[in-house]
Amino acid sequence: MSRRSGILEFAVLGLLRESPMHGYELRKRLNTSLGVFRAFSYGTLYPCLKALVANGWLIEETEGAAEGVPAAALTGRRAKIVYRLTAAGKEHFEELLAHSGPDAWEDEHFGVRFAFFGQTSRDVRMRVLEGRRSRLEERLERMRTSLARSRDRLDDYTLELQRHGMESVEREVRWLNELIESERAGRDQRAPGSAAQERNHQSGDTGGLPRHRGGTRPDPSDDTTT
Repeated sequence: MSRRSGILEFAVLGLLRESPMHGYELRKRLNTSLGVFRAFSYGTLYPCLKALVANGWLIEETEGAAEGVPAAALTGRRAKIVYRLTAAGKEHFEELLAHSGPDAWEDEHFGVRFAFFGQTSRDVRMRVLEGRRSRLEERLERMRTSLARSRDRLDDYTLELQRHGMESVEREVRWLNELIESERAGRDQRAPGSAAQERNHQSGDTGGLPRHRGGTRPDPSDDTTT
């Protein structure tokens, strides 16, 4: 399985863990909520769904049947297929959530992993955040070294572009530092009694997001750090 298909599988299972969906709704959620999937097609999604069904992690239901509508009422119109997570699929997703190796903090994967941090244990969140920070600090050091060596040979616009790239990485490192500090403190700054807080409470030990201190938080799925 390729890295791209692996993270798509993770995202599909994570979204369907929240609620069953048909393909159009699932594609819309992937496009709008998870930036890394902004430009992917049904030709990418449906083979993934079929593979997950074949593995026993999803089941397909007609929309009316899933809602208890008699089959006779569906005659004359095309029923939409609804995808539902199975018990085995939930177990598999839990295993994927527990993974905190290098893939979890690479550019393409980190934003998707971060989107499901509310369902991830604090220990795993910490390992992913610290791994991401370490990777970016290494990248930042390489960028600074490269810029120092080539500064005299670059025109003003290329130089400005490289500075912009460095500032983007520096901004994400600062953001990660705030998140890691919050996780270590074990704070939960979500509004008391909120639905999100209740879901997080049910999914296990959770921390809180840092208060916004000005500027714009980097989008974890933004490609500016590549």
